[in-house]
Amino acid sequence: MFQKFSLSNLVFSRQRHAVWRSCANPFETQTKVLRYLVDKGRQTAWGRQYDYNKIKDYQSFKEQVPISTYEDLQSYIERLLHGENYVLWPEKIKYFSKSSGTTGSKSKYIPVSASALRDCHYRGGRSLFATYFAQNFDSNLLLKQNFALGGSRQVDGIGADKYIADVSVILMKNLPWWAQLRRSPRFSVAAMAEWEEKLSRIAEIIAYQDIVSLSGVPSWNLVLAKKILEMTGKNNLREVWPNLELFIHGGTSFVPYRSQFEALIPGKMNYLEVYNASEGFFAFQDDLSRTDMLLFLNGGVFYEFLPLSELSKESPQALTLAEVELNKSYALVISTNAGLWRYLIGDTVKFTCFNPFRIVISGRTKSFINACGEELAVDNAEQAVKAAAVRCQTAVKEYTAAPKFSQTTGIARHEWLFEFEQDPADLLEFSSILDEELKKLNSDYEAKRYQDLNLLPPLVIRARSGLFYDWLKSRQRLGGQAKIPRLSNDRQVFDSLLALNQ
Repeated sequence: MFQKFSLSNLVFSRQRHAVWRSCANPFETQTKVLRYLVDKGRQTAWGRQYDYNKIKDYQSFKEQVPISTYEDLQSYIERLLHGENYVLWPEKIKYFSKSSGTTGSKSKYIPVSASALRDCHYRGGRSLFATYFAQNFDSNLLLKQNFALGGSRQVDGIGADKYIADVSVILMKNLPWWAQLRRSPRFSVAAMAEWEEKLSRIAEIIAYQDIVSLSGVPSWNLVLAKKILEMTGKNNLREVWPNLELFIHGGTSFVPYRSQFEALIPGKMNYLEVYNASEGFFAFQDDLSRTDMLLFLNGGVFYEFLPLSELSKESPQALTLAEVELNKSYALVISTNAGLWRYLIGDTVKFTCFNPFRIVISGRTKSFINACGEELAVDNAEQAVKAAAVRCQTAVKEYTAAPKFSQTTGIARHEWLFEFEQDPADLLEFSSILDEELKKLNSDYEAKRYQDLNLLPPLVIRARSGLFYDWLKSRQRLGGQAKIPRLSNDRQVFDSLLALNQ
């Protein structure tokens, strides 16, 4: 790849070579990870229950250990929360990432072990920077200030020895000293719980620093960026931060937001997607000329891939890395060095390349619309919305969609709720183009739309300014990874948004 000398390349050369080795030997790397995990698992209550001493290879692992959801692991995690050790992983677990999921109000507590921090999250981050520096010889990331917009610490009456927070806060709290020197703002501000106050405090601090990189969920970074422009009176972020070079984004698709960021940051700017969740660091964009992500193979996570046709089966059969196909959606199943065993994380991915293994996130196992067999997934929706916005010369800020059945005919249609950055000149034209693009992208949708027999044309509803923000605020879900599902097969979220759309 790139052979020029620089301090950043020198510092990260070892990690860069580790990435290349794992890519060159993907199956051997994953076999070693599974062997390591099973060896550790033998020392746990879970491992004794599922007889890990008898596991010799992947086949026996697959036969003895069931695919699990959070509900399946919940009783084990509660034992960890109440102080029991060696339940799922042979370490004392101090950190837990709290999440309510996309639509549910029930809290999830994801264990974050010291091994997961060291060998998964931080090693994944170093791998990302190693490949970035190899392509950006003149990068200033190690010399100036970097900003990350994360979540907050949670107040729970669980016990003084447990630290409950968004995973981004746990990562910031445990960063090595040299990384802390180049991170802004200070941790006490970054981890504030009151979101609106935190945004104001952050804006006051970083608006007058020499920031070279941003990271976090796109929608919340846009909120912060507009607050900073309003405060400083500048026209764009390039006037605020002349040396800004990189935005690391994740948590939701960047497709609807890219044009807004490009307008806010004129000139050369790099954008990198990362697949980093509470459960682990799974993939990152290693090549700026591509939009897919390199699967992170040597971070203590063993991957399996469940065909969507298997999701509803009593004994679903997952596939290994050696068995997957290109351009087919799979539900991601992980076993991790924090004790999540054959855990169905809820995301779906597609492979775009086998040499090396690269993926895109195609949606969520619970974020889709299938009212009459149209099987509309998030990746189809994102592409269609982007195309409609471009053709109508508009910008979409947020959106969500859900089906609605006619009470007289029983025929369904998709209702879409859009908050536009700038309204399209003709909402009916936008709706028609959206329908046209969805037909191009999804043959099942096209078939169901034939002569309006099974599915009526989509209905686009304009959301008032700030609706999605107000909905999240009303549910105390501002900030961090909080987001509204793009697609829902029921109307719970959609109708609650409509009720606020006044």
